[in-house]
Amino acid sequence: MGKRKGKKDETNKDPVIAEGRVQKRNGSFKNKEKVLVVSSRGITFRSRHLLLDILQLLPHSKKDAKLDTKSDRGVINEVADLKNCSSTLFFETRKHQDLYLWAAKTPNGPSIKFHVTNVHTMAELKLSGNHLKGSRPVLTFDAAFERSPHLQLIREVLSQIFATPPLAPKRKPFFDHVLNFSVADDRVWIRNYQVSPEKRVQSAEDLTLIEVGPRVCMNPVKILSGSFGGPVVYDNPTYVSPNAIRAAIKRSKQSKYVSKVGARKQRKQHLAANKVPRNELSDVFKGDN
Repeated sequence: MGKRKGKKDETNKDPVIAEGRVQKRNGSFKNKEKVLVVSSRGITFRSRHLLLDILQLLPHSKKDAKLDTKSDRGVINEVADLKNCSSTLFFETRKHQDLYLWAAKTPNGPSIKFHVTNVHTMAELKLSGNHLKGSRPVLTFDAAFERSPHLQLIREVLSQIFATPPLAPKRKPFFDHVLNFSVADDRVWIRNYQVSPEKRVQSAEDLTLIEVGPRVCMNPVKILSGSFGGPVVYDNPTYVSPNAIRAAIKRSKQSKYVSKVGARKQRKQHLAANKVPRNELSDVFKGDN
């Protein structure tokens, strides 16, 4: 007679030690990072195309329906928990024209709010580069990320979100593209390049980079200690909101109209103060009738 199978020991399961990482029995760590990608209602077509491009770059991502969260963003933590995701990319659109990107580690934080500008999608650029869908990227970061603590934190969060785990179900076991993160004008610029060998590869000089897209410029607005909430760790002192920029443009146009109205008033006052005297000979050639 065969031996009876005993019940499985539930205590031998790999305990979760940190977000997105599981410790095995031998002491090593297994990367189980999953990223939730969601957007708010009222997103523009360009922002939606950018979201789809980023989904193609993240084979370990999960997409959810649009959320109507203008004030309470804590609902995103619940959605991420239901989807078993440890990170979140939330595309928030304001006034149907301003795009903000939240990069957060759920549910404990931190979370970073970016103002996204200079968006160029893959369909718009139509570049010659191309790489395998679902392949793992090589992440490269500018040396400027070491200059300040908030840039170091941004680098760490972005590296955890965009680095594809080696055992992700939808990933391809190839490294054929490079995600470049650089800092210029205190903003984070993202570029995606294909690694293309010109000939038989014998050294790094035999490889060329061909841009694929998308292109994104992200201006960090603030960093919160929690996930979509909590105390403000960093607040960008040089950030100017799009509403303030639009208000300044309106004021500049308004000053033109104000100067025009002021010139008209001055002309009327000048004519009233300098009246032309009546000419005595103006009625000489007029007839009696």
